Amino acid sequence: MPKTRINCPQCRQPIVADINQLFDVGLDPRSKQLLLSGQFNLAMCQNCGYQGNLSTPIVYHDPSKELLLTYFPPELGPVNEQERLIGPLLKQVMDSLPQEKRKAYLFRPQNMFTIQTLIERILEGDGITKEMIQEQQKKLNLLQRLLTATDEVFAQIVQSEDQLIDADFFVLLGRLGESAIMAGEQDTAARLAEVQQNLMQTSTVGKQAKLHNDEVEAAIQTLQSIGDELTREKLLELFLQAPNDTRLSVMASLTRQGLDYEFFQLISSQIDSAQGEQREKLTTLRQKLVEITRAVDQQMEARLNQARNNLNELLKAPDVAAATQQNLAAIDEFFLRVLGEEIESARKSADLGRIGQLQKISNVIEQASQPPAEVELIEKLLSAEDDAALQSLLEDNRNTVVSPTFVDTMTNLVAQFSNGEEQPQEVKDQLQWVYESVLRFSMESKLK
Repeated sequence: MPKTRINCPQCRQPIVADINQLFDVGLDPRSKQLLLSGQFNLAMCQNCGYQGNLSTPIVYHDPSKELLLTYFPPELGPVNEQERLIGPLLKQVMDSLPQEKRKAYLFRPQNMFTIQTLIERILEGDGITKEMIQEQQKKLNLLQRLLTATDEVFAQIVQSEDQLIDADFFVLLGRLGESAIMAGEQDTAARLAEVQQNLMQTSTVGKQAKLHNDEVEAAIQTLQSIGDELTREKLLELFLQAPNDTRLSVMASLTRQGLDYEFFQLISSQIDSAQGEQREKLTTLRQKLVEITRAVDQQMEARLNQARNNLNELLKAPDVAAATQQNLAAIDEFFLRVLGEEIESARKSADLGRIGQLQKISNVIEQASQPPAEVELIEKLLSAEDDAALQSLLEDNRNTVVSPTFVDTMTNLVAQFSNGEEQPQEVKDQLQWVYESVLRFSMESKLK
């Protein structure tokens, strides 16, 4: 952003600030997140201590959504002043586009009366409505109350707000916990983890999730105990022994590939030879399995269709690589499967242009999948057999080890492991040993 000399809004003393009035996603995909985060056009005055956003005209442009928005702070002047200040920004947008991409929406910019309505309109373009934003704010307010509540008050809040504590609430909890860990806010992360654990025991959705997780774990353990000896006959026996429908559903979902024509032939033949209660039991089981497999297949197809839609949207972007980088959070196993299928299809048809665009997406994903250098080094350190080997590795990688970034990464990793009960104690002990050695090595290096 360009450096601009302005007067402090509070004391009127001259200061220098980064001013950005044009947020064009087509030119810089990062500008969208910058605007949504509120971390733009910030002023800091060394004279009076003022900190805050500057009142400036703003133009937002997203060519992929055909969205052109303007905002003019009312305190800056009358309508003619708005036209004078906004006009050049709109011209920049127009001039940045080739003639064939200058569409009708560019001549009808939408004027937003507040920054809040501007942000809401941008989010609306992503399918996030005002109602959804309000719902999210309710959840944040509820979480704030839970974080500061005593045990007695905590239970009362959960009872009165049980409907608001849904699956999305737990997702929000998890994301905030991850952010706190990455920021080194260990106390906050620990408190968030405590709230989550308590809600798993007290809220309706939490209890249901815990029950489901317990059933998933039990199903996985059962299947793992059988291993390679799992046959269709053995699978049918496990289904018949399932203590409840949840366990049955989980096991059927995990073994979907085994529920093929031959399996259903097997269960049908047993129904034909069975009598009385056993025949009824097998018949009911078959119907349940048919419904489960149908639901699993429908869900799979829906996720694949969504992945195809996401891929097509990326391919429409002016900068495919930048758009992929911006939407890495949406990349999952279904997207990778669809991407692989599309690349193969494009190769068979010798569509070089499409291959090139698809390969750009693949390259971004591959690069993002590579572990950071710090993580690779930590893995090496954890594999050290004794103190001598560890010290040798630390010495060989001195420049990396003594960097604040590496130490912070180690600190966050230790915090994550300490809060995770599922981690074996020997792994935690190994990590703690490496962590203490890194701290000691870093301090000694700085003293030298």
